[in-house]
Amino acid sequence: MAWATLILWLSLAVPLYAYLGYPIALLFMRVFVNRSVRKEPFEPQVTLLIPAYNEAEHITDKIRNSLALDYPAAKLEVLVACDGSRDGTPQLAQSLADGVRVRVLSFPDNRGKISTLNDGVRESKGEIVVFSDATALLKPDAVRRLMMSFADGTVGAAGGRYMVVRPDDVNIGPSEDFYWKYETFLKTQESDIASTLGAHGHLHAIRRELYPFPAPGTINDDYVIPVSVLGKGYRAVYEPKAVVYEEAREMAGFGRRVRIMAGNLQQLREIKALLRPLRPSALFFFFSHKMIRLAVPFAMVCALAANLWLVSSTFYAMLALLQGLFYGLAILGACVRLRPRFLSLPYYFSMINAAVFFALYQVMSRRHSVAWK
Repeated sequence: MAWATLILWLSLAVPLYAYLGYPIALLFMRVFVNRSVRKEPFEPQVTLLIPAYNEAEHITDKIRNSLALDYPAAKLEVLVACDGSRDGTPQLAQSLADGVRVRVLSFPDNRGKISTLNDGVRESKGEIVVFSDATALLKPDAVRRLMMSFADGTVGAAGGRYMVVRPDDVNIGPSEDFYWKYETFLKTQESDIASTLGAHGHLHAIRRELYPFPAPGTINDDYVIPVSVLGKGYRAVYEPKAVVYEEAREMAGFGRRVRIMAGNLQQLREIKALLRPLRPSALFFFFSHKMIRLAVPFAMVCALAANLWLVSSTFYAMLALLQGLFYGLAILGACVRLRPRFLSLPYYFSMINAAVFFALYQVMSRRHSVAWK
């Protein structure tokens, strides 16, 4: 029984630290370390790079939203990079292009997002390249807010805040909204202590001269691109006032979660950039924010199995009952929309962790594809 007890408590400690202990540790670190970014008005030449694959439904609104940004028109280039689209996306984008302020790159084959970004950066004219996906819209001052961080010469990359609009439109919407508010808190603390690891693909930027041109098979470009600046002596920071928003219906789907988790597994190899030279804070963030989360689903399985082994004890029987209630709500949440909304959290938590198993299979069997679908 001793081994089962040890496995149970060690397994429970993993998710507790990953989602509760780590935020507390960050708050403690903030008491002693606060490296605020020197922000001031800054208006460099900017290229807003929009990668797109079969985005006919969104591309017109995206370009118009980009042209309406509160940023000097002469210093903002909108570059739409279409990756083998078959639904008329290039033609729609071209109808709004003037060859100067708005340009369109149309590639014949669907090669994947990272190849599109690489070619887009090669064609960009801006000192700073801002990446923003076609399905998300920017607040009018988003780019201006993001550029203020680049006034600090130590900043090599910056990311904006992702918000979910109309979360009640889909079952997981409220949970996704809560999750991104939680992520905003973590990224803000990491940024103020040292550097944040990764950004959100809907809005992040890098100095063009620092762009790493990731390998074509890279999945999580919004992690690899920002973290690459650390190895060149720069910081990657988070700007919560630079807001990008997306309707909840655009981010639903288990397949999307599997792809994200496959990217998270792939990005484990990026740890080498934090070791030479050693960056203790960034390494701690990487372990606590990235690595340990991938261990959570395995810990959940071990915790349940060990708990069932110990049900002869009244205390552990009650603990097993609580686990059963949690997974019961997860199953129910997959079938119906629960009220109040917090009851859907077990389903969302279980869903994003179950995606790790499918992602691991894809990575090990090399069945994940870099092409967009």
